[in-house]
Amino acid sequence: MRLRFLFNAILLFVPTTFSFAQILKPAKWTHEVSTKEAKAGDEITLIFKATIDQNWYLYSSEFPCEDPIKMTLSFQPDKSYSLVGGIEAINPIDKHDKIFECDVKIFKDKAEFRQKIKVLSSPLKISGNYEYQVCTELTGQCVPGEGEFSFGNIKVEGDTKFKVQNSKLDDPKAQSLMPKLQDLRTKVDSAKAQSSKSMTYGEVKGPQLDPSLIKTDGKQNSFFGFFLLAFLAGLAALLTPCVFPMIPMTVSFFTGRGTKFQALIYGVSIIVIYTVIGAVLAPLMGPETANHLSTEWLPNLIFFSVFIVFGLSFLGLFEITLPSSFINKVDHQADKGGLAGVFFMAFTLVLVSFSCTGPLVGSILVSSAGGEFLKPIVGMFAFALAFAIPFTTFAFFPNWLKSLPKSGGWLNTVKVVLGFIEIALAFKFLSIADQAFHWRILDREVNLAIWIVITSLIGIYLMKGFRMPGDTGKDSEDRTVSVGRVSMAIIVFSFVVYLVPGMWGAPLKTLAGYLPPMSTHDFDLLAANRKELPNEICDVPKYDEFLHLPHGINGYFDYKQALACARQQHKPLFIDFTGHGCTNCREMEARVWSDSQVLKRLKEDFVVVALYIDDKTILPESEWYTSKYDSKMKKTIGKQNADLQITNLNNNAQPFYVLVGQDEEVLVSPKPYDLSVDHFVKFLDEGKEKFKSLYH
Repeated sequence: MRLRFLFNAILLFVPTTFSFAQILKPAKWTHEVSTKEAKAGDEITLIFKATIDQNWYLYSSEFPCEDPIKMTLSFQPDKSYSLVGGIEAINPIDKHDKIFECDVKIFKDKAEFRQKIKVLSSPLKISGNYEYQVCTELTGQCVPGEGEFSFGNIKVEGDTKFKVQNSKLDDPKAQSLMPKLQDLRTKVDSAKAQSSKSMTYGEVKGPQLDPSLIKTDGKQNSFFGFFLLAFLAGLAALLTPCVFPMIPMTVSFFTGRGTKFQALIYGVSIIVIYTVIGAVLAPLMGPETANHLSTEWLPNLIFFSVFIVFGLSFLGLFEITLPSSFINKVDHQADKGGLAGVFFMAFTLVLVSFSCTGPLVGSILVSSAGGEFLKPIVGMFAFALAFAIPFTTFAFFPNWLKSLPKSGGWLNTVKVVLGFIEIALAFKFLSIADQAFHWRILDREVNLAIWIVITSLIGIYLMKGFRMPGDTGKDSEDRTVSVGRVSMAIIVFSFVVYLVPGMWGAPLKTLAGYLPPMSTHDFDLLAANRKELPNEICDVPKYDEFLHLPHGINGYFDYKQALACARQQHKPLFIDFTGHGCTNCREMEARVWSDSQVLKRLKEDFVVVALYIDDKTILPESEWYTSKYDSKMKKTIGKQNADLQITNLNNNAQPFYVLVGQDEEVLVSPKPYDLSVDHFVKFLDEGKEKFKSLYH
């Protein structure tokens, strides 16, 4: 019964992944006018009505909460009319909105809004657009919407404009109309000025992607890589002091009174328990949550602290354990026997081993925060599979237990080495927050220095240069170093030697994705020998005081500015959707962009723009806008760049490379993460040829 519940719990999460694939339109709009005939000077009412789908609600036009998109009407200025007052919502409902956590006014089923206007002249031309937002508490979804309106067939008698022009200024009627006309003229001038301001770089609508250019982005490969890493983490967990001694203890239970079928159920139960943990956390790993977890300073400092705590625990400073009373209750259920008892035995194993598996499981869940629903489930399944295989195998073949090495001091050695590795990896999270907010406290050489010291300590420890608190017994007192430890020490010290040149500016391409970019390296003695000649661009790039491109490439960090330069130089635009915390972005720059074939093309044939999706720099308030994708205000460089990628290209992964023509059409299929230099050169060449065929 409990196993069926766990499998059903997994299935409950699966349908949610498909609910985002459809285009929702929960509100349908109509508009009408209060009269079909009017004369100059009359006030008439424009009426806007919406029919709202069941279980959805529409936000009204006026309430103090700022987060939801309110119903707004924008009128095209025209000399034939003027607005009287503002939009009026007819009988909205008060509500405390759980989605935005504030008090709002809404409509259910039907909504009505009214706007009064004053007729000034004939012909009467009334047009404009409206924006709104509807939400549902069933799924927590919110859908923004917009539309256009135009009123015709309104007969107007007389011509106010003619009468005003032929009236004396002291005429009371003329004096009453002049402020209205002046107000109208001011609005028209303001609209023209705003239009002129928005056209500073010419018409800009964002990259236009032809659906036929969309290709699969190799997620299966990334899933396989993540599966393999999680599987290896599961194997590593078996070699910890909390888990390894339990293998013979557990198997002895099945050889004494259990069956092979029960042994199989035991292994399956372990897999189910860990996979359910991934399934429960999967809904939290969406695109916005993933970006927030991977770039915001607070989550990254929390992850940094967690890794440090787990690392110190592995080193023996303290032990992380679950409450013994809870473990005892679960263990008591295991004594009942039967399949339920086998399941609770597996649950007991998971709980007892938590102090050693917790850091590894936590690392997998943190790494899975990439916007993929299945990734945490896949990671936990792979970890559990590796974790469960030996228990199930030895339960089937108990004689194999004799071939296992006896537990002893070597297990603590494994635990200590894992502790040092956890601490080294912790600085990756601190580095991400440091880059996103430009704190400059953990530059490249500082990060390298920390890694060199930690790795050196691992090598010295393997050579028995010092002991840790958990090193007890004869093995720790014996100063003889085994061949196995010497072999591991050779590997570790070789890695130290590889790291050292990085302190003077060596690129260290293999680790490029895990280190801060070269632009943060202050102690670069090798820069003069790289012969990186800069390319010419049109003007000084915005944000170049804190954002940089690699390998001496001159480029931009603002889409509009880069597009204007591409049009001026008559070159295709190379868009690099990247991020401070993007490991694969740094790896692409170090291993692909650095190739002479690629670098030559980027500098000579394209205008390059790097759009950081996780930069936290707040823009001037005049540049803020509300996204049509998620109805949220975009205030930072990163939020606006991410919104551009999602809205125009239906993609939220980095790195993501797009080639754009002068009309902003995407020239060839965008390029995701791919370490093949030949593939990248082909991508650039195809884009260049397509550009020539269109514009030459």
